[in-house]
Amino acid sequence: MSDPAELPRFDDRVVLVTGGCRGIGRGIAQRFADAGAHVAICCRHEPDDLPNGWLFVAADVREPEQVDAVISATTERFGALDVLVNNAGGSPPADTATASPRFTAGIIALNLTAALVCAQKANAVMQGQERGGSIVNIASVSGIRPSPSTVAYGAAKAGLLNATQTLAVELAPKVRVNAVVVGLVVTEQAHLFYGDDEGIRAVGATIPLGRMAEPADVADVCLFLASPLARYVTGAQVLVHGGGELPSYIAAAKGTSTP
Repeated sequence: MSDPAELPRFDDRVVLVTGGCRGIGRGIAQRFADAGAHVAICCRHEPDDLPNGWLFVAADVREPEQVDAVISATTERFGALDVLVNNAGGSPPADTATASPRFTAGIIALNLTAALVCAQKANAVMQGQERGGSIVNIASVSGIRPSPSTVAYGAAKAGLLNATQTLAVELAPKVRVNAVVVGLVVTEQAHLFYGDDEGIRAVGATIPLGRMAEPADVADVCLFLASPLARYVTGAQVLVHGGGELPSYIAAAKGTSTP
């Protein structure tokens, strides 16, 4: 992980991270704070702790009027909105053959529709600022490969990647829009998916870089995309997956459990 002193600086810039109370979102928010930004976060439940100077707004980003409240609270507190990180999302596993239409609609609303609404509302502020703004969408490898047991999530993230390209065209030149395609990440809930520390190490061994990502690995790419270093980058999809997952046929050919 890079030293905070080496990060692009965001002094006096305002960053809003949806779903920023825990996991990847909290890591992203913290790295922007380390880089000098004013940070606002929103999620449905209040975080266990809130660093001094951060703004928290309770909101379900699937509800447009609550998104309005988040944007308003952010601009009223800090006077601007320079960066939106559309991070809120996720999905529990569900059997594709029996998942209810209501469940599917809810997952798509959280992982795609909400991001579009947040981008629309943030853009309305950014277009009125001389310095414009930047939107970073947190996508997933589930959107670029099969996503068993999370078909709606994978489809929504694939849609988010297409939306990133379209928004980049429509919101230019004032606002840049990019996506981070995230692979497997160790968060406080990793044990629910990967088991204990040994399970996490075993999963990490299947990744070319030899480990699962940490939230800061994703956050640093977000900082790059939102910074002047990426001033000519828009409509891009940056893969942050450690090289991807090694093909299972390699393990099968070797007669081992891991590639």
